[in-house]
Amino acid sequence: MAKHYASIRNAKFLTHEVHDLSALTKHEYFAHHDRESFDMMIDAAFQLADTHLFPYFADMDRNEPELKDGVVKVHPQVKNIIRAMAEGGWINATVPLEQGGMQLPESINALGQFIFQAANNSAMPFTGLTAGAANLIRTFGNDFLKQTYMERMYSGEWQGTMALTEPQAGSSLSDIVTTAEPAEDGMYKIKGQKIFISAGDLDAVDNVVHLLLARIKGAPAGTKGISLFVVPKKRVVNGTLVDNDVLPAGVYHKMGQKATPAMHLMMGENDNCYGYLVGEPNKGLSYMFQMMNEARILVGITAAAIASAAYHASLEYAKERPQGRRLNEKNPLNPPTLIINHPDVKRLLLFQKAVVEGSLSLLLETAKYADLAHITQGEEKENNLLMLELLTPIAKTYPSEAGIASVSAGLQCLGGYGFCKDFPLEQLYRDIRITAIYEGTTAIQSLDLLGRKLTMQNGKAGVLYMQTVAKTVQEAATYDALKKYAGIMESQMRNLQKVTAHLMGLAQKGDAELFLADATLYMELFSLNAIAWQWLKQGIAAHKALVVGGLSEDETAFYESKLQAMKYFFHYEIPKAQGLSTRLTDSEIITIAQDKEVLV
Repeated sequence: MAKHYASIRNAKFLTHEVHDLSALTKHEYFAHHDRESFDMMIDAAFQLADTHLFPYFADMDRNEPELKDGVVKVHPQVKNIIRAMAEGGWINATVPLEQGGMQLPESINALGQFIFQAANNSAMPFTGLTAGAANLIRTFGNDFLKQTYMERMYSGEWQGTMALTEPQAGSSLSDIVTTAEPAEDGMYKIKGQKIFISAGDLDAVDNVVHLLLARIKGAPAGTKGISLFVVPKKRVVNGTLVDNDVLPAGVYHKMGQKATPAMHLMMGENDNCYGYLVGEPNKGLSYMFQMMNEARILVGITAAAIASAAYHASLEYAKERPQGRRLNEKNPLNPPTLIINHPDVKRLLLFQKAVVEGSLSLLLETAKYADLAHITQGEEKENNLLMLELLTPIAKTYPSEAGIASVSAGLQCLGGYGFCKDFPLEQLYRDIRITAIYEGTTAIQSLDLLGRKLTMQNGKAGVLYMQTVAKTVQEAATYDALKKYAGIMESQMRNLQKVTAHLMGLAQKGDAELFLADATLYMELFSLNAIAWQWLKQGIAAHKALVVGGLSEDETAFYESKLQAMKYFFHYEIPKAQGLSTRLTDSEIITIAQDKEVLV
């Protein structure tokens, strides 16, 4: 088992030197925090992870949940984890002070979640889902729901979920058929089924509260007729918990993230399931998007964190494993060299570092826009929200897709050992695969980016992005050591604009399928651009520190490694943009269905 899963030095570098998150405390809403309190939160997160999460990483995978006698039995440590997260204030960390939270910036909370996920990603959906569901109730629920459910969820007594997916609908939420019929006392009788409900049933809490999408009888067809309900496993009647006819039909046996059960749930099989409407009828999907957007960023954090654990395991192995000799070494009697000295292993490690630390930087950038949107007004608030909207699908997708490749590279570093359970790469490789599927597949995120985010408000979000990146390029160009990379970034920006303009030309023709046929490839192109931006920002911060000097040997090595990883990304990853651009501007589209199919 690896001894490390994330870098505390990198966490504080990104917090203070790259994103200057302490500047948020100049605003009244975050004024009760400061740089020291942020560092204390980071330290506390690592301590919690070291104590309650990391030691159980493998065991929770090998002893997965089971459905016995109508109850889902989870690993005994789950209860301790939920309690520790609640006691540490992490379930309601971002909630306002007057409502019992710490009013922590989303960006600092995101960093804490990254640390927890890196230590034991499979155990973290429990509290992450509870926080998201409770936040929905806090934002849109009435006083009854807040008093009855929200407080017990934030305290860790009750679990929360998001119950969207149905067998016949999958990701097409417009096709859900779970029904809600008005009943007595303002309740609704619920009937239907949901699948793939993470943490949908477990014996570690007293109750499970589902934030569930359903259709009130007589509602309009499609997404315009979807409402949001609180549907508890047990509802409160006269101060006591009674069964609410929410039955676990089965546990899906997953490839990875096995500690958290994914459930098939049946509601109303005995005609005795009741739910409570959240907000107004037929607005459920718009409400749920709050939780879904939060969850998308959290999935990106999960992917980056899993890749981080794999990177640190690979790095430790490469520093300890002697094998073979340097390619220029001809004498077989000389002792073997450590594999980290082999160029291809170094390339694999640099790729992992570039993905992990570039992804985390982008995730913090995205979360910071959420913070800024909360504390600003007028046009500034609108611009921050637009940047948040634009970056969210990228922050979910790049860490997931590149993270899968990154963990695969780590497994390659270990060779045959990487394929065995004796080392964590085998489990991490299984765990990370779901992140490209959770909360909207890569295709859905790509359609969102190109088809929605870049077209809203006449493309204003894209313009804001270009202007923001241009400021980083201008700063980098003031340093001789970074001028080359500022030039590359500027060229990539022009290329992205060219490709985007070409695709928008297709959109104007009114053929949505033609316009969006290669949206996933466009996502990959945009992602390379966004991560290059983040690496240029890190390169600026590292260069500044080295110029100031007076550093210890370890600190010098840290900053030099940042510059090395930046150079790697620009010289090895950015060239991939050329092939993507060629494909995206090619007039030949062969994936659109034809009258006569010859492919399959």
